[in-house]
Amino acid sequence: MSQTLFCRMRFARVTFPLSLTLSMVLIGFLAVSAKADERMIEDFTSDPETRWAFFTDQVMGGVSNGEASFAREANENYVRLRGQVSTENNGGFIQIRTKLESRIPRSAQGITLTVRGNGEEYFLHVRTPGTVLPWQYYQASFTTAPDWKEIRIPFDSFKPSGRTFRASLRPQSARSIGVVAYGRDYDADVSVASVGFY
Repeated sequence: MSQTLFCRMRFARVTFPLSLTLSMVLIGFLAVSAKADERMIEDFTSDPETRWAFFTDQVMGGVSNGEASFAREANENYVRLRGQVSTENNGGFIQIRTKLESRIPRSAQGITLTVRGNGEEYFLHVRTPGTVLPWQYYQASFTTAPDWKEIRIPFDSFKPSGRTFRASLRPQSARSIGVVAYGRDYDADVSVASVGFY
């Protein structure tokens, strides 16, 4: 009996460090996975239509029109924004916008997008508690191409829409992000497959 007890104790001494090591590896893996997930704001899976809203300048008297549709193609989920942007009646935009569920970490340097489109210039609009009217936001531009590509937009590229706002965007104050066709008369067609930060 004493020999059996000794064997059990020796077995415990050998396997406990191994179990601890495996646990630490698993915890580390989960931490890395969680960190990766936190960097993704949207990948357009799991009912994205409940998180994104479509707007046009008609909320302020403009005449631009369009639509946002959600689709899947070649294992890629995305949203497609298209329509006609018109500057008549002081208008000039169509957009899709989502609220941020959590604050952007202080360590983040900018926003990353996976996009494609018709070669036109589009914009990201970031809104904060101080930007409440439709024409108030922080803005940065990006260009599109027919094939999917990842773009990175540093936070210091965002400029305020008016002089009454801070000259630079504070990322931690961001409350929503919008993808916008804006500023001139043209046909818009842009698709977004992911939104995150880096």
